[in-house]
Amino acid sequence: MSGTGAGGPGHVDLVAKQFGDRADAYLKSAVHAAGADLDQLAAIVAARPGIQVLDLGCGGGHVSFRAAAFAARVVAYDLSADMLKVVARTAAERGLDRLEVRQGAAESLDFPTASFDIVLSRYSAHHWRDVPAAMAEARRVLKPGGILAISDVVAPADPLLDTFLQAVEVLRDPSHVRDYSMADWERMLVRAGFSLTGSTIHRVRLEFGSWIARMNTPDVRADAVRSLQGAVGAEARAYFEVEADGSLTIDTAVIEAV
Repeated sequence: MSGTGAGGPGHVDLVAKQFGDRADAYLKSAVHAAGADLDQLAAIVAARPGIQVLDLGCGGGHVSFRAAAFAARVVAYDLSADMLKVVARTAAERGLDRLEVRQGAAESLDFPTASFDIVLSRYSAHHWRDVPAAMAEARRVLKPGGILAISDVVAPADPLLDTFLQAVEVLRDPSHVRDYSMADWERMLVRAGFSLTGSTIHRVRLEFGSWIARMNTPDVRADAVRSLQGAVGAEARAYFEVEADGSLTIDTAVIEAV
């Protein structure tokens, strides 16, 4: 699982450390613990009780917890061992005995072909090194006719707005790779063998203080985010609804495919 090179920790190690250190913060995060997109993912499982579900990049486990109320089996899968400890502990506290945890990278799933009826993922894909490879793996482990539902931040098509979003994301969290546009997602999913069946856009407000604290972002980088917010053109400030305290609003999407 090591990604360390001559220049220091590699991306895999960075992701594991960033989120391992903040596992309890993500469990308690209001943005992650609720939301229209979380309700939407839970409804997909609720409509098909008794199925096998994989929560890919489970983070604090919110999708897994909701899915476990309906599914016969839920596998909460994540790169961070510390995150998985929090998920396993919380599942035990809640009596969710249909939920199990497994550690690994999204690009390499240690499951047999056609193992799951549904693969879900929420707020994780923008940290993955190779999303096309992860989508190919999701396609492999799904049963024929299986459903994929991804909820993640999506980037605007406008390059000006896209650049601003990627910049503030990586300043806050150096394990960030990329927020993809809807066009990017469509290309990657079709290439992996999926057919898109629907997408829903949500606007999500990020309160600056808790958004920064959740990743324990150093003051120097938090200040850089605020500096960038003040330096960019009015178009970016307007689109992301940048507020006086640094809070901003982003686009997220639930993308469904079979």
